[in-house]
Amino acid sequence: MITAIVLIDCATDSIPEVATALADLPGVSEVYSVAGSVDLIAVVRVKEFDQIAEVIAGSISKTPGVLNTDTHIAFRAFSRHDLEETFSIGFPA
Repeated sequence: MITAIVLIDCATDSIPEVATALADLPGVSEVYSVAGSVDLIAVVRVKEFDQIAEVIAGSISKTPGVLNTDTHIAFRAFSRHDLEETFSIGFPA
């Protein structure tokens, strides 16, 4: 699984609508409205690297109200949540 974190600037008057539209896109697993230098953060999870471009350039960036994106590809997860989830589904050691 490939994970990308996408920082999104959007039109201020349409943040909730943009967030809802993004959350409905295939490949987008989560969307957060945040305080700080960006308006939204989306988490994209796909099986193949080529799908990142499809989701971000092909869908997220073209969503009405999205002004700019800044994408960060995750190399490795260190979250306790992710580790516990992996072990709970019975992956062999």
